Amino acid sequence: MKIIDVAEFYADEGGGVKTYINQKLQAGSRAGHEIVVVAPGEVAGEEERFGGRVIWVPGPPLPVDRRYHILWREKRVHEILDREQPDVVEGSSPWTGGWFAARWKGNAAKTFIFHQDPVAVYPHTFLGKVLSFSKVDKLFLFYWHYLRRLSRRFDATIVSGEWLARRLNGFGINNPVAVPFGIDKTFSSPERRNPELRKKLLAELGLPEDAALLIGISRHHPEKRLGTVFEGYRLASQKRKMGLAIFGDGPFRWMVKRQAKGIEHLKLMGFTSNREELADYLSSADYFVHGSAAETYGLVVAEAICSGLPVVVPDVGGAGDLANSAYSETYSPGNAEQLSEAILKIMDRDREQMVTACAKAAKDSIGTMDDHFRLLFEVYQKLVDEKKAR
Repeated sequence: MKIIDVAEFYADEGGGVKTYINQKLQAGSRAGHEIVVVAPGEVAGEEERFGGRVIWVPGPPLPVDRRYHILWREKRVHEILDREQPDVVEGSSPWTGGWFAARWKGNAAKTFIFHQDPVAVYPHTFLGKVLSFSKVDKLFLFYWHYLRRLSRRFDATIVSGEWLARRLNGFGINNPVAVPFGIDKTFSSPERRNPELRKKLLAELGLPEDAALLIGISRHHPEKRLGTVFEGYRLASQKRKMGLAIFGDGPFRWMVKRQAKGIEHLKLMGFTSNREELADYLSSADYFVHGSAAETYGLVVAEAICSGLPVVVPDVGGAGDLANSAYSETYSPGNAEQLSEAILKIMDRDREQMVTACAKAAKDSIGTMDDHFRLLFEVYQKLVDEKKAR
C-alpha cells in the first residue's frame, strides 16, 4: 500500500508526533508499504527519510510555537495527493490537516487520526477544578458536533485504546477503531536498574540511600498538571523521606520552575535526548508519578510499568487505563491531597510484589510499536479492500 499522512504538526524539532511518524516511516518500510508524509515547513522540498518520503509544503511559522509551521495551502496538498495516488490518506489533526484530507476527491480509503483529545487537554484541565469532566464535555458539545461532521468524511477514526473508542462512540464520532499503542521494550526494562545511579540521583536531591526515589517524565505544559504533582509530593514528603526528579522541558518552563520553587528534595532535570540515559534513570527509581489526565494512551506510564516501577497516576484517560491495582494507586485529576495519599499508600505496600506485577503487565498487557503498526496496516488493508469491493 501507499499511505499518505497529511501531518499538520510534524517538525524536525517536534516531540511525540515527530517520534510517532518517524516510527511509522520505518515500520512501513519494513512491511513493504510506502509511507509519504505531507507536512508544512519553511520551504518547499522533498526528501527520503526512514525508508519513506517527506514532502514539505511551505507555510508561515505557528505563532505560539515557532518550531512548527501552518498548513494552509490546500490546493498544493491536493496536487500532491493527485500526483501520488495513495491507497490510504490519513488526516492527522482536527484542523487543516484533517479537512484537507477529507475534502480531497480521490478514491483512497481515508482515516481520521485521533491521538489527542483537545477537550481533555484544555477544558478538562482548566475547568475541571470547578466542574465534573462530564459537565465540561456537555459545555463543549459544539466541538464534538464539529468533530462528528469531520469524522463522517472518513472511513474510520483511528484511536489508541478501547476506552477512547468508547468515549468517542458516545459523541457519535464515525467508526472509532482501536489500534493500541505500544513501547520499545528494549529501552524499558527492569534489567537496567542501577543501584549506583539511584544513589547518585538521591545524592543530587540531597538525600541518603534509604530515601524513596520518585521520578516523573513530563512535557512542561498545563495539561500535565505538574503543579498538582509538586504539591502532592510536597505534602507526602512531610511524612516520609523521599525525593522527586522530573525529566522534561516545554514552552511553560517558566511556570513549572515557579511551581517547583522552594520544594525540598525536588529537582527539575531538564530535557535529555539520550534515550539510553533516560531509560537507566527510569529503571533505577522506586516509583513513577504522573499528573496528566489528558493522555490518549500514556506512553511514559507504559514505559515506567515495563521498567518495573509501581505507578501513581490519575484515574482517568490513557494513564488511568494502564493502571492496575496490582501495581498502581490512582487519584482524582488535579487533587493534590489525594495524590499525596496515593504516594504514601503505594510506599506502604510490598514493592517487590508490585514489581512482579509490573513484569506480568509488561508481558501480557502492553504491546510494542511493532504490534501497533502491524495492526494499523491490517486495518488499512481491510479498508482498502472494502473500498475496492464497493
